[in-house]
Amino acid sequence: MTDERFIPFRKTSIVEMCADEVPGPERESFEAFAELLASLLHHEFRGRLETLKDAYHPFNPGSDIRTIADTGPEERKAAQERLVDELTSLAEAANFERVSSEDLDRAFTEESLMKVRLEADFDDFEQVVFYRRGENSRTEEVKRLFGLRRRTIEFTNYAKVLVYVKFKDAAHFEEQGKKIDDLPFAPGSTIIKLFQDVPRADLEMLFPNARVRMRPIDKLLIGVPAVISGVIVVATKLIAALIPVLLLLGFWFGVHNKPVQLNHGQLLALGAGLAALGGYVVRQISTFKNRKIQFMKALSENLYFRNLDNDAGVFHHLLDSAEEEEVKEAVLAYHFLRRSEEPLSAEELDTRIERWFAEKWDASFDFEVDDGVGKLRRLQLIDTDEQERLTAVTLDEAKRRLDETWDNLFSYNAQPAKAEA
Repeated sequence: MTDERFIPFRKTSIVEMCADEVPGPERESFEAFAELLASLLHHEFRGRLETLKDAYHPFNPGSDIRTIADTGPEERKAAQERLVDELTSLAEAANFERVSSEDLDRAFTEESLMKVRLEADFDDFEQVVFYRRGENSRTEEVKRLFGLRRRTIEFTNYAKVLVYVKFKDAAHFEEQGKKIDDLPFAPGSTIIKLFQDVPRADLEMLFPNARVRMRPIDKLLIGVPAVISGVIVVATKLIAALIPVLLLLGFWFGVHNKPVQLNHGQLLALGAGLAALGGYVVRQISTFKNRKIQFMKALSENLYFRNLDNDAGVFHHLLDSAEEEEVKEAVLAYHFLRRSEEPLSAEELDTRIERWFAEKWDASFDFEVDDGVGKLRRLQLIDTDEQERLTAVTLDEAKRRLDETWDNLFSYNAQPAKAEA
C-alpha cells in the first residue's frame, strides 16, 4: 500500500511531539510560536471559507438566504467551475487523494462486503469527483451459505471519502424519455457529501443514483423455490380443474364430437384453482419486493452510519482538516530546520522528517516538504543560501516576524479629530 500525504496525528500532538525535543527553557517559547503560526493560517482559511460559500450559494439546496439578483446560465457555469476549483484545492490542502476512474470502475466489479449488487448510470452525471484519505488495510469476517460457513477477508478501506456530483439538466433526461417527477434526484442539482470508513469495493454505494439490483445468487434463491412451488400448485390445484374446460373447448372447436357439460362443482374447482394460482403469483411478487426492500434497507443503513457531512457542512469539515495539515507541515518543517546544525536541502529535510516518524512513532507517510517550506518562506521564517539550502530563523525572531505579520493584517490609521473652535 502506497504512503499517503496525510499526517496521521492531531495538530496538538505534533506540537507536543516537537516541543518534547526542545530544551526546557525554550519549550514555552516554541509553543507560543506554534500558536501564532496556527492563528495566522486560521485567518487565511477563513478567507477561503467565504470564497467557497459564495461559490456554492447558487447551488445550495437548503439555503434560506435571499439573493439580490438572479444568476444567468453563464454566471452559474462560472460559479460551478469556481466551486469545483475551490473544493478540489481544499481537498488537496487537506491531503486527500483523487480517486481514479479505474478505482471507481473496480468498485462495481469487486466483491462487495454489503452483498448487494448496485448499478449507477454514469450518463446522468455532468461531472463526478471523488477524493479519499486514510487508506488502510482491514479484515472482516463474512458469512457464507446462510451463516454455515465463515471466512475472513482482507480489504482496502478509506477513512474518509469526499463526493462531488453534478447532474445533467432536465433536457437531457427528457430526451431519453424519462419522467422528471419519477427521478430520485433533481436534474441539474449539485451533491456534495463526506463519508467515513468506506471499503474500496463499496465506493459504488456513494453514488446518489445507485440502484439495487439482484445478484445471480439472489435470483436463484427466489426463482428456484418459486418454480418448484409453482409446478406443485399447477399440478395439484389447477390441472384437474382445467381438464373439463379443455375438453369443452375441444368440443367447440371440433376436435372431438362427444359433448361436455360443466357442473357447479367443476366451476367451483376451477375458480379455486385460479384463485390459488393468483395467490401464488402475488406471494412471489411480494417475496421479490421484500427481498429488494431488505437490500435497500442494508444500503440505507450503511450510508446512514458512514455519512459525516453534507452540502455546505462539508466545507467546514474540509477547512478544518486542511488547516490542521497546513499547521502540522509548517511546524514540522520549522522544528527540524531549527534543530539542524547545518543548512538542509528540501530533500534532506523531507528524509529526516519521514525517518523520524518511521523510527520514533511507527508512522509512514509522504511528507509534503514543498508545502511546509513554502509556508515558512512566505512567512519569512527561513533563509535560503545560494545552493538553495534552508536555515530557520531563531525562535525569538520567528515570533517577532509572525507578530508583525499579524499586526499588519488590517491597516487602519485613524486620523485625530479636529478640535472644535
